[in-house]
Amino acid sequence: MQFEVQAKDSRSKARAGEITTDHGKIQTPIFMPVGTVGSVKAVQAVDLVKDVKAQIILGNTYHLYLRPGLDIIRKAGGIQKFNAWNRPMLTDSGGFQVYSLAGTRKINAEEGVEFRSHIDGSKHLFTPEKVMDIERCIGADIMMAFDECTPYPCEYGYAKKSMDMTHKWLDRCVKRFTETEPLYGYSQTLFPIVQGSVYADLRKVSAQKAASVEVAGGCAIGGLSVGEPKEIMYELTELVCDILPQNKPRYLMGVGTPENILEGIAQGVDMFDCVMPTRNGRNAMLFTKNGIMNMKNKKWADDFSPIEEDGASYVDTLYTKAYLRHLFHAQEHLAAMIASLHNLAFYLWLVGQAREHILSGDYLSWKNTMVEQVMRRL
Repeated sequence: MQFEVQAKDSRSKARAGEITTDHGKIQTPIFMPVGTVGSVKAVQAVDLVKDVKAQIILGNTYHLYLRPGLDIIRKAGGIQKFNAWNRPMLTDSGGFQVYSLAGTRKINAEEGVEFRSHIDGSKHLFTPEKVMDIERCIGADIMMAFDECTPYPCEYGYAKKSMDMTHKWLDRCVKRFTETEPLYGYSQTLFPIVQGSVYADLRKVSAQKAASVEVAGGCAIGGLSVGEPKEIMYELTELVCDILPQNKPRYLMGVGTPENILEGIAQGVDMFDCVMPTRNGRNAMLFTKNGIMNMKNKKWADDFSPIEEDGASYVDTLYTKAYLRHLFHAQEHLAAMIASLHNLAFYLWLVGQAREHILSGDYLSWKNTMVEQVMRRL
């Protein structure tokens, strides 16, 4: 994988770049739709390409390992052939599931994480080595190192212990990554993950550790957007970005709202992912260029104007607000499909516009106006 910084904003730390993988190029800053089990909920691959204009999507090691399982994925020739995406893809290592499945897992720093499947209760063990082997088998272009995502709030002692364990696991991930080869004839790269909860000194140490991994194609920032105030998230993101290598992409994991993304770009982040566009879309929340709409509100019942007059998706002018509201109240699956397409297309439009304004040199002023505009309630 290669990364080129093509432009920098003069009044912020925002930058525009290009990532090159064997499955294609990715222009940054970029948002990655989340395809947890190899599919972005309610959206076909053809729509992701032609309508949403997605350039890379995310899958999850934990979920794909459990279902459909590694045997099926390997027989298919890797995840991109299995899901008909055939474009760049990233796999989360399962570290967030370590965080979210706290009631069904046990962590052993010397081994890994023992957990029970949320599907059938069967017992499994993830070690750093096994996670690397699983991600090799899944075949995504970008593999994440195995980590623990700490909760918020988190005491300093636990945060440090968890970070130290994550760093030991990273060393084991790097060793396994370097002694194994891709399975499907194209290259893969590894991203370490910065942890340290909300403690600046820990974040600094962890960022330095991630930056020291020579084989890494980029670096990720984990453990944020888990409940901490957004001001803390922005502060720590900027701190970490100042330490991470300038010549590698930076990925802020699980973030977030349009505001979070625009602020993250201003601090030097290149890559984002979040379930918010599709999850909130399925719950009738639409993000637009002029603000946020709750499509279940009665105010839309007889509004026959387009969903969004100048929207980024074809569904925006094909359907009306009144019709979409009707679909949600009738609990029709089509409502979730329309809303998911709209939100994803908006998110990709937003990062595309951010890139254009970085290239033109006026990102900061555009960002400040856009944050106020897109986050108001309609």
